[in-house]
Amino acid sequence: MRARMALKLSQTQYEHREIELKAKPLHLLSLSPKGTVPVLWLKDADQECVIDQSLEIMKWSLGRHDPEHCLSQDPHQSSAMFDLIEQNDQGFKFNLDRYKYPHRFGLTDPLPFRQIGALFLEALNAQLMSSAFLFGPTRSLADLALMPFVRQFAHVDPTWFDQLPLEPLKAWLRGMENSELFVSIMTKRPLWSEDA
Repeated sequence: MRARMALKLSQTQYEHREIELKAKPLHLLSLSPKGTVPVLWLKDADQECVIDQSLEIMKWSLGRHDPEHCLSQDPHQSSAMFDLIEQNDQGFKFNLDRYKYPHRFGLTDPLPFRQIGALFLEALNAQLMSSAFLFGPTRSLADLALMPFVRQFAHVDPTWFDQLPLEPLKAWLRGMENSELFVSIMTKRPLWSEDA
């Protein structure tokens, strides 16, 4: 989701291929043997390149065209943004995966991981008490990068999430989910077939 938001925001033209992860196309695996999504295949007359990390796709696309200035020009703010994204990608996602899919990890009790994840949400909530977005009045790379993971966390048990005293965070999430940018990238697409 976050790569698609950055591609859309940067007005990058691309062909979207929706795949079934249980039946990964051979072409995907030839481009990126690790077999995870997203994969961005850049091909022109002279060369081709594959970017198979969502954050790298975001940085590449917004580095080409960033109409909302999501990439901060302030080195201190930029450093803080990337630190927060790393906390999300390395720590919060670890706990989210174990909370959302405990059976995948041989766990019987996902609640300790929910509890640790909630501490990260509390930190985000504190940051959102003074501004509409994580780094000021407009959305940044950090907002785009973190929102899909916070959304996943919230949707595991919406009743539990709704009772959390994190009103700024919940308002931020609602605003991001209802934004034209997010709604536009969530359009259902038919599965792509190598035989088509």
